[in-house]
Amino acid sequence: MHDPTGQRDKTIPTNLRLLLLLEELARVGTPITPTAANDHLGLPKPTIHRLFQTLEAEGFLQRDIDGRSYAPAARLRRFAASVLSASRIRMLRQSVLNALAEDVGETCNIAAPERHAMVYLDRVETKWPLRIQLPVGTQVPFHCTASGKMYLSTLKSGVFDKYLKIGTLEAHTPHTLTDPAALGAEISRIREQGYSTDNEEFMEGMVAIAVPLLESENRLMSTLSIHAPVQRLGMREIRAHLPRLQAAAADLSELMLQ
Repeated sequence: MHDPTGQRDKTIPTNLRLLLLLEELARVGTPITPTAANDHLGLPKPTIHRLFQTLEAEGFLQRDIDGRSYAPAARLRRFAASVLSASRIRMLRQSVLNALAEDVGETCNIAAPERHAMVYLDRVETKWPLRIQLPVGTQVPFHCTASGKMYLSTLKSGVFDKYLKIGTLEAHTPHTLTDPAALGAEISRIREQGYSTDNEEFMEGMVAIAVPLLESENRLMSTLSIHAPVQRLGMREIRAHLPRLQAAAADLSELMLQ
């Protein structure tokens, strides 16, 4: 609750305010306004707005589509990824990815959403000489990738509708869904089935399948995907790896919550 006397402001050490604000942002899990965040923190109005302005100016937060709410920006996501990549966690995460890549024989990726794209956080390459070069740090579109469409399927309907209205559905291949109605129908199917595919929609000659990595509130943290050249796998073959992909995703989700 708000504290109009400012006593709450005095009881929170200055060096903890930003951390508590970031903790609240993580707890909510969706873009949040300063007023909504302050319902929990109870800081004076000028203080909470100054904290948001500082985090935005330093690249930790960014304005959301509505212009009022804030969401994690690239710098905060990199920071979070670095925390998750602490030596023990990274070693265990790599072991899960390595086992998955070994079992399916193709490249496996972990990707997370940023404001305008998905970004690859980790990957294990296939041993085949023919492979798709999408290294860690690569940004790929939402609307035509398995990981991106998986993320879109987790958005609230109103937020997704705004994305369809203002987003640019650029054609990357002849198979890219550039019609908002067609993409909307595709996202509805993904919500129902719990996984997403890319049938040469981002790159000609590449297919992919993705599942969500979920946190404690059942919200998407990132995605786990497999991609392969069509010379080795078609859509039917890559879908056959879904049970193994889902098992690895469950292991990774549990690992990230430790």
